[in-house]
Amino acid sequence: MAILSFPALSRSARRFGLAAGLSLALAGGVRAEISGAPRLMDGDTFDIGLVRIRLHGVDAPEIGQRCAEAGGGTWDCGTAAANRLAALAAKGDFICTGRERDPYGRVVASCTANGADIGAALVREGLAWAYTEYSDDYAELEAEARAARRGIWQAETQAAWDYRADRWQRAAAVAPRLNCPIKGNINAKGERIYHTPWSKYYSRTRIDEAAGERWFCDEAEAEAAGWRRAAGR
Repeated sequence: MAILSFPALSRSARRFGLAAGLSLALAGGVRAEISGAPRLMDGDTFDIGLVRIRLHGVDAPEIGQRCAEAGGGTWDCGTAAANRLAALAAKGDFICTGRERDPYGRVVASCTANGADIGAALVREGLAWAYTEYSDDYAELEAEARAARRGIWQAETQAAWDYRADRWQRAAAVAPRLNCPIKGNINAKGERIYHTPWSKYYSRTRIDEAAGERWFCDEAEAEAAGWRRAAGR
């Protein structure tokens, strides 16, 4: 089993050495391990070094998504999920085992902190849905959380995948580039950052194409062009 640990390595070594090694390992069917401090995007996506990782078997609320409360009103479930992921990851050795790559090039991985399953904890606490379209690993834990009306189950609320689809359809209908609603923004520091329609600051982000900013049709296109996804929280 390959062990990839990023913190002590140079940026160039990570980009051209270990990142490529991970890709080859996954392609060859080897379950590569990636360890290090995660940089969170949201409640189920983060970077370790230059490797973008998506938690296996779960779908957490998006940053900016609000969920229904039992007594009426809403709560910031997207931020709550991201904060809980950060707290769990900080408990000890954070290790992810790569399983495959998704269509966006992210490594889909099962992750633990001090041996405790991160995905299981999020689902058990009602801070993520079991992503049963791809895996039934956490279906029983989801049933337990639903029965106990924890977190996202305290009242009927929109699942993360429906939330994304709804936001995408509405944004795509009015985007200047047909069906390409992702905003490729350049911030004051010159960083190229893209915002999906469900990103926290999507609505307040303005695109100036004359200044080199762009519209993208999907995240893979934005990443390939050198833009990075907006971080959450």
